[in-house]
Amino acid sequence: MSENWLQPPEWAWINAGEKEEFVHQWVKPLKDCSGQPDVILYGAPISRSSISVSGASQYPDEFRRLWKKFATYNLEEDVDLTSLVVGDAGDVSMHTTDIFLSHQRIEAATKYLVEQYPESITCMIGGDHSVTACAIRGIKQKYSQKSIGILQLDTHLDVRDPKELGPANGTPIRQLIDSQVVQGNHIVNVGLHGFYNAKSLIDYAKDHEIQMIPLKKARNKGLLNTIRESIVNLSRQVDRIYVTVDMDVLDIAFAPGVPASTTGGMTSAELFDILLEIGKHASVKHIDFVCLDPTKDSSVQETVKIGVHAWLQYLTGKAMKE
Repeated sequence: MSENWLQPPEWAWINAGEKEEFVHQWVKPLKDCSGQPDVILYGAPISRSSISVSGASQYPDEFRRLWKKFATYNLEEDVDLTSLVVGDAGDVSMHTTDIFLSHQRIEAATKYLVEQYPESITCMIGGDHSVTACAIRGIKQKYSQKSIGILQLDTHLDVRDPKELGPANGTPIRQLIDSQVVQGNHIVNVGLHGFYNAKSLIDYAKDHEIQMIPLKKARNKGLLNTIRESIVNLSRQVDRIYVTVDMDVLDIAFAPGVPASTTGGMTSAELFDILLEIGKHASVKHIDFVCLDPTKDSSVQETVKIGVHAWLQYLTGKAMKE
């Protein structure tokens, strides 16, 4: 059964009877949620499929450990997130050595969640970026007649050839295009910058009509205007929008704890603003946060904290829309 690949998270730090003022007091295990939660959270703790050495498999656990430092109230937006019901389905159980089997489990678990909870937003915490292709394939199994668009926040195109690298974290977008799960012209990548994509990859993206919006161009136009326009345009072309947030879109000065850190990327404030905007759009049905490596973070865990804050910003946008 697909649901058997989902293992419940640890909830030992919850004290019975506490008010829901902090995130760890508010998010509930999915089994304790009645009906259709607003958002379903689940982890995909794999990084064996990463091209670069990565401990991103540890992020789902660190993500949950750090969220007890965050209140449910967003002061800047005057929004209390407890208006939303968020259920945690736990983590997909990974095979110790078999990457293909682990990917199949992520796909099966995602399919199960979208079948059982069709009204809920799914939010996956990776793991490396290979998990995005798995999740979208699982969604496509449920919605085989529906078109899926992707809004990708990323320094990289992730269109390297899986025939050469296998189902690695540099290949998910190409996997989806080559298998005709997603059309290239239904993919928008915002955040590309610098010297981090070979020309052959740019050529592939152009050939398949991926909409590439470099960070400099997005800033000149206005990041929020760029994101808003991208979502509106995608929603006119597709039935469902999947947002994937690769944390290496951030500048290394803000987020050292990513496997492929780069210079010249977004600031954390820019990412927070973008995710607030994304949360306001009902056409976004799925989102993931990937490629955050706690083992590369400093002792103050700034990258993990940025990751939790980014997720809460997305939820704030959704709460404001609701």
